[in-house]
Amino acid sequence: MNRFVTAALAAVFSGMMAVSAIAADWTPPGPIKLMIAFRAGGGADTQARLIAEALASKLGWKFIPEQVTGKGGLNMAAALKDQPNDGTAIGMGVTETFGYNMAAAPNAGLKPSDFTGLTTTAGFQMGVVSLASKGWNSFDDVVAAAKGGEQLRFGVMSPRLADLAYLLGKAQGIDFNIVSVKGGKAVMDGVNAGDLDLGFMAGIQAKGVAAGDLVNLASALSTPLTQTPDAPTFADLGVEYDSDGYFVFVGPAGMPADARDALASAIAEVAADEASKAGGIIKKAFGGAATITGDELTALLEAGYSSAGQLMEVASQ
Repeated sequence: MNRFVTAALAAVFSGMMAVSAIAADWTPPGPIKLMIAFRAGGGADTQARLIAEALASKLGWKFIPEQVTGKGGLNMAAALKDQPNDGTAIGMGVTETFGYNMAAAPNAGLKPSDFTGLTTTAGFQMGVVSLASKGWNSFDDVVAAAKGGEQLRFGVMSPRLADLAYLLGKAQGIDFNIVSVKGGKAVMDGVNAGDLDLGFMAGIQAKGVAAGDLVNLASALSTPLTQTPDAPTFADLGVEYDSDGYFVFVGPAGMPADARDALASAIAEVAADEASKAGGIIKKAFGGAATITGDELTALLEAGYSSAGQLMEVASQ
């Protein structure tokens, strides 16, 4: 996936000067309903609202944010699917929604082809995190604790991450007590309260790690974490799968090219502008913008959906 990010970032920065011209060629025929698949007040919700705020100020577009949470983004996707495809309804979720989550819930009747990909804004900084006070300085310390008889509670916030936690334990010859909670903040709250020993966090841990209260023990990505580059990746720990993913804006299928291009370009520009409030948050929490658009985004969503079955099969063994 890294090649997608590299190519897309180059395209965004080379196309900055053209964004205003693209947007000027298209005007929303009405207010834009922005369906947000995250709880109100969280980092992802704040990111979406700040992007909408910047576009309203810069382009005069009116946005109506609306929380549509639940089922790993599938509730948002189901609500968006049948909305008008003229650019007056878009959604913000994660690529996992359109990949693993849709593949794992065939009865929902949703596929990536039901949507028009607009742009990603940022990748996850998904780490395996614990309290520093536990005294674990590396993932080897976690393995040693488990093999020494400790029953370790591992917090996850999606079925895909539960599979990855299981495979991580299997690769290290240990068993985790995998605990599913609702959202990354719930994982962090559980770790801070001592109800969880470790868990997945996707950027929300940055402040705690910087303060020395939390420790990134491993990167659940295919690449090292920006904040803790020395932490081992899942590949280093014997797991061939990872949690690479992105925050993504989409619309209903069949969106006209002028609406799609104007929305994608405008959103991507704000995400990449570190001087903007949205871009500043993206930089601080997620290491900077990662914008993937057009055919590359379509391919990314389709690849996530088609490869999900393999992960499910391996994790069931």
